Amino acid sequence: MPELPEVEVVRRGLARWVRGRTITGVDVPDPRSIRRHALGTEDFIGNLEHATVMDVVRRGKFLWMPLNMSSPAGTGIGSDPATAFVPGGNVPKVALMAHLGMSGQLLMQDPDVPDEKHLKVRIRLSAVNGMPEQLRFVDQRIFGGLFVTSMIPTVDGGPGGLGETPLPEIAEEASHIARDPLDPFFSFDAFYRKVKGRKTGLKRALLDQSVISGIGNIYADEALWRSRLHYARATDTLRRADAERLVEAVKDVMNAALAAGGTSFDSLYVNVNGDSGYFARSLNAYGRAGELCGRCEAIGLHSVMKREQFMNRSSYTCPVCQPRPRNGRW
Repeated sequence: MPELPEVEVVRRGLARWVRGRTITGVDVPDPRSIRRHALGTEDFIGNLEHATVMDVVRRGKFLWMPLNMSSPAGTGIGSDPATAFVPGGNVPKVALMAHLGMSGQLLMQDPDVPDEKHLKVRIRLSAVNGMPEQLRFVDQRIFGGLFVTSMIPTVDGGPGGLGETPLPEIAEEASHIARDPLDPFFSFDAFYRKVKGRKTGLKRALLDQSVISGIGNIYADEALWRSRLHYARATDTLRRADAERLVEAVKDVMNAALAAGGTSFDSLYVNVNGDSGYFARSLNAYGRAGELCGRCEAIGLHSVMKREQFMNRSSYTCPVCQPRPRNGRW
């Protein structure tokens, strides 16, 4: 399942290619991928055609494209989308939401490129020299999808998420999740209050998108390893200094993953150009059961990484530098 770095790589690629362009047509070869759009295929297409993509925004693993529904058809990339965001002006009230699921891909393609085997939705864009004219949603396992949703004001008055043009609105389906650690408006104090207020294990809290968003199994294990914390540590025992170290570790591992284009274990995750990420080569914990802990090995200790069952998945830890807490309840 793509986590924050993978979705951010896709967001940055989309922003480069689609921001400011008008949707000229939509094809839905497989309606299963727009099943979250309750009003059906015709309404989905009707909401998109002739709308202009004003931005591409991400909060945590959620990705959406605010739409200007009243822009003249044919608007190109040369127009400045920010001009629509003046006080009292034409602020987008709807957005195209993308959920990648386990295998969803958003690909920029030229019309002469043959359709991908698992093509679900094709969005045609206004022509701009040197830029691909189609945004294609491809999904092998059909766990992801696209749908149109309302935009609502953010609770804290800050931008809804990370985008090119800050806008104090958020896609309604993403409004329940916390800000992610790479969001400039992320509040450590708010995160720490939520963590301390829960009686659960630390990794469970990291995976709870209402506490902190964007973190999945891979980057939780990597951040916990970097901060020398065990996944079963009780959150109500977490000291502020430990929490600060953990958040910095989350930021470090995610920024490193971004620099590597995300983590790809197979062909199901690619960026908008169809390229895989290579952060998997730099993982220190996830998937390394039976291998020596790199940190311990560097100081002459022979510590073998362990894999344990956790929430119907796996957790990877070093028994020496990430000792299990005595309570051991989680």
